[in-house]
Amino acid sequence: MEEIAALERALRRAAPHTLLDVVRTALTERYGAREVRLWLADYGMRSLQAVEGPPWATEPVPVHDSPQGRAFGAQEPHVLGGGAAGPAEVHLPVTIRGDRLGVLSLELPGPTDARAVLPELQHVCDALGHEILVAERDTDLYVLARRATRLTLAAEMQWQLLPGRSCARPEFSIGAQLEPAYAVFGDNYDWSVSAEHLTLTVTNGMGEGTDAALLTNLAVNALRNARRAGLDLVGQAALADQAVYAQYRGRAHVSVLLLRFALATGEVEAVDAGSPRLWRLRDGAVDAYPFEAQLPLGMFEDTVYTPEHFTVLPGDRLLFASDGVYDALSEAGERFGDRALPRALASTRLLPPTQVPGAVLRRLAEHHGRPSLVDDALVVCLDWYGRQGGGGTAG
Repeated sequence: MEEIAALERALRRAAPHTLLDVVRTALTERYGAREVRLWLADYGMRSLQAVEGPPWATEPVPVHDSPQGRAFGAQEPHVLGGGAAGPAEVHLPVTIRGDRLGVLSLELPGPTDARAVLPELQHVCDALGHEILVAERDTDLYVLARRATRLTLAAEMQWQLLPGRSCARPEFSIGAQLEPAYAVFGDNYDWSVSAEHLTLTVTNGMGEGTDAALLTNLAVNALRNARRAGLDLVGQAALADQAVYAQYRGRAHVSVLLLRFALATGEVEAVDAGSPRLWRLRDGAVDAYPFEAQLPLGMFEDTVYTPEHFTVLPGDRLLFASDGVYDALSEAGERFGDRALPRALASTRLLPPTQVPGAVLRRLAEHHGRPSLVDDALVVCLDWYGRQGGGGTAG
């Protein structure tokens, strides 16, 4: 562990764009490693892109049907070869607090017992992942590695606004995805975790392009400002409503679903101000949750919002979707949210929550039957485990 501590210190001192070089040097000196490469997941969660300069010099590998993708999807090390067979090819997930960043790949010389050193190598991945998140403040290297093609300006604004694509705590796990990833404009999500609560918001700003992105940015930051000022959920909705109305005077509005989960009990306070909707998978059955719809943010001045309450139980899976998901029509004119979405959610019961949004969006593409969606689409999946010893009754 002395070597791991030394590596962590070296990473903290390194220039932001040299993190992989530091790791490569350390792994070469300690294990004789070769072909050390870092892959980051692209915005569409379809490919893993090599971190290198200049960008895109190396062909990306698919998230599905590749050794790197297997480690990324399973969130476990994947080893090929090794032992008496000779060199071992090792792929390890790079994940920080449930946010799946990518994969570290390397080759260990043979004969070697690669599995014996996997715990140390995973410590290296953890240290590297933490430093990448810090380094992104000062370099574009890792941001560029996440994109398979150029983002629109609206998508650039939206992705920079997001907290991450997944998050995990003992009480819950979240996975989220936006589509079309490189041209999304109005949909967004946000979360924040304290010692006792998870606050989750799902947002859909009206309009298209940068107009929609600007509107959503205003609403999300207004909600954050209110939350960080200590306002309750109703106060957060009211402040954001006033901010949007003051800027647009009713010409534009933002639909948002705000939820605050008590980590100890599973009790949930919710404010439904518009179009994002919720489905619950419990004991194999899928139900749409019937919120009392209230006015979107910014539609009128001084809108009064009323909270609702329900309870989640350990084992519950919640799926949040924007209107671009549940209102998408098949060629026969059937809405995805009528029957196809509940079936898609039920079919994900064996998948981890990080893989659920992608699975649902793939079913949406099959249902839609056309090359591209008319609207952008957002899916957020929340698995609730509960706190050991916590209460909660069905609701």
